[in-house]
Amino acid sequence: MTFAWPLRLLYVQVLLGMVLGMMLGHYWPQAGTQLKPLSDAFVGLVRMMIAPVVFCTIVSGITSLADGTTVGRTILKALALFYFLTTLALALGLATAWLLRPGAGMHIDVHHLDTSALSLYVKHTQPHGLVDFALSVIPDTMYGAFDSGEVLPVLLLSVLFAFALNACPQAGRPVLAFIESIAYVLFRILAMIMRLAPFGAFGAMAFTVGRFGIRSVGSLGMLMVSFYVACTLFVVLVLAPLARLHGFALWRLLRYLREELVIVLATSSTEPVLPRLIVKLEALGCDRGIVGLVLPAGYSFNLDGTAIYLTLASVFIAQACDVPLSGTQIALLLAVMLITSKGAAGVSGSGLVALVATLTVIPDLPVAGVALLVGIDRFMSEARALTSVISNACAVILVAMWEGACDRTRLSAMLRAPAPPNVDDPATNTSG
Repeated sequence: MTFAWPLRLLYVQVLLGMVLGMMLGHYWPQAGTQLKPLSDAFVGLVRMMIAPVVFCTIVSGITSLADGTTVGRTILKALALFYFLTTLALALGLATAWLLRPGAGMHIDVHHLDTSALSLYVKHTQPHGLVDFALSVIPDTMYGAFDSGEVLPVLLLSVLFAFALNACPQAGRPVLAFIESIAYVLFRILAMIMRLAPFGAFGAMAFTVGRFGIRSVGSLGMLMVSFYVACTLFVVLVLAPLARLHGFALWRLLRYLREELVIVLATSSTEPVLPRLIVKLEALGCDRGIVGLVLPAGYSFNLDGTAIYLTLASVFIAQACDVPLSGTQIALLLAVMLITSKGAAGVSGSGLVALVATLTVIPDLPVAGVALLVGIDRFMSEARALTSVISNACAVILVAMWEGACDRTRLSAMLRAPAPPNVDDPATNTSG
């Protein structure tokens, strides 16, 4: 009984799946590469639930807020915090690249690189101008907001829908009750899907180790070390002091979110934990409306792991290909990255797409240099996703505190509790 009890915990099951997957991928790599559909199916099932869960959560949350002024103020504070954190992440990635110089001495001739693997990422690269980005948030149809797979169109539709319900309270009351009932059912479905997380972790790690192996790190190991160092420094030097300044310990928050962090580590994606994060942050004492607004927005506007990756990878390519960068070019790169780092989905491979979009702005930096990173991108995507999830969880708590919408007593008690709430119980998801 004593041994069997830990196996009932989801994060223990996921860790076990990761270990078994790595063993299979190492000893039987051909079999490991065939198991990628397990991971794809799990992530796909969760992604299927994200749009309706976000819609129901935001609508019920905004209708609980006082007025439209509160919503607008919350969004402005969240965006200001997002850009502040992203700027620090970009600067930290740049500083790490300068100090550790991961690409120095490689002397790569870009004409000899195999760029065939880049076709997928170039194909998915879209214009990242401010106007184009703003227009992309507007879905073609109301149904299109749910069909696109993007969070921002759902966020826009949810805000409009919630404002409309507030404008006609009597007629909107039964509609709101129906939406909250739908949310209850959706979280029950999600709880059923999350039982498959260990299988998704098993398939993801078996594919990664079987397909790429440890040998693929090779001479690019310094880049990986530099990236993990930069992500760790961002959490320790930026997020931890911010948390302490606001009266809570970051390490306690990480312990509270350990199940979600393990799932992110296993799947290299932030998407599977979005609905669970909504529930857990509400359980910490953060107002439902604040959580429903800030967290989905952060998934598109606060990808700090991607921001660190962009600066570090860009400077690495410049160093590896012996391309000197002037101060003006670096300033231009940082300005472009403030845009290209936004809206990149928190899934494996999105960092390469954003990197290609960034390098196209600087003619001197060869886009072909991205081919150097394709083989090891999977090994860095975990750190990108983990950093972004931790940053977004902190951002929600900070904005809730600024708005006076966080129960600090409950926050302290929940973070000190030996075990987090059971998010697989739908009754937990009706808090607020």
